[in-house]
Amino acid sequence: MVLCIRKCLPFGLDAALGELPRTGKRRQLPDDAIAWVLNCACQKPEDLGYSYELWTYKLLTAHLRRYCVAAGHPALQKLSRSKLHKILRQGELRPHRIRCYVERRDPAFEAKMAIVLHVYKEVEIVNEYRRSEAGQSLGMVTISYDEKPGIQALAVTTPDRPPMAGQYPSHLRDYEYKRLGTVSLLAGLDLHSGRIIEIVSDTHKSAGFVAFLKKVDAACPEQRKIRLVLDNHSAHTSKETRSCLESMPQRFVFVFTPVHGSWLNIIENQFSKMARTMLRGIRVASKQELIDRIHQYFEEINAAPVVFRWAYKMDEMIIV
Repeated sequence: MVLCIRKCLPFGLDAALGELPRTGKRRQLPDDAIAWVLNCACQKPEDLGYSYELWTYKLLTAHLRRYCVAAGHPALQKLSRSKLHKILRQGELRPHRIRCYVERRDPAFEAKMAIVLHVYKEVEIVNEYRRSEAGQSLGMVTISYDEKPGIQALAVTTPDRPPMAGQYPSHLRDYEYKRLGTVSLLAGLDLHSGRIIEIVSDTHKSAGFVAFLKKVDAACPEQRKIRLVLDNHSAHTSKETRSCLESMPQRFVFVFTPVHGSWLNIIENQFSKMARTMLRGIRVASKQELIDRIHQYFEEINAAPVVFRWAYKMDEMIIV
């Protein structure tokens, strides 16, 4: 009772009913030692003489214990893995992981991005207008184009086992496989209809791109221009491509995305969906079977096409 009264008089009733803060255990690691730990974590092990590319907790703990005395921090000699984890977590560091990003190497990135976004906004307006009878005669077709190279044709070494109730719930497959080669997909998404025009070849060089241009030219009405949104691959500006465009004057208009700006190309969304669905875990008996199934996949899409809409708003752009 006496203790409660003593706490109540200077600190109030709430403090009297609870425990007052205590000094607690004295800190064993000073701030300069923690700062040295974080500084070491921010360096690559390779730069400090190790073969590792990234730190592991075991390696970093051993390094800190070995050199802490020479660095003037003897308190770190008994540093534990859990304590190191706490220090790194409080410092918001994860030196054992890699997070990828895309470096903007195009000095005109924002300007080129604005052009692409203006194209998408124009397509959105045109699509609304084309729903009326007066809009059917608009003379521009916009296609988002890109390549997906290196699609592997893999074959099983033993037949797959389908799911069986009570024994195994999923497909069973031997981990071994045979490589039958790779193919490249060249595809264009019509941003007005949602239909896809594709070519599958062994490579994605200029010859394949020229074949794609001719296929698009044959598929689109003669009175309309064809605008392609595409990246900066060398095949898009090669001598063969220029010769093809000269044979079809005023037919094609190219809109290039910025360097390392492939995420601005809507067809990439379709490629991502394809990789997560149709191509996921695919096994074929031959390379031709893979080609046939890719064509069949796009036939199924074109049977019920979906018009893609760009969600990145133009007013969210940051112009530097």
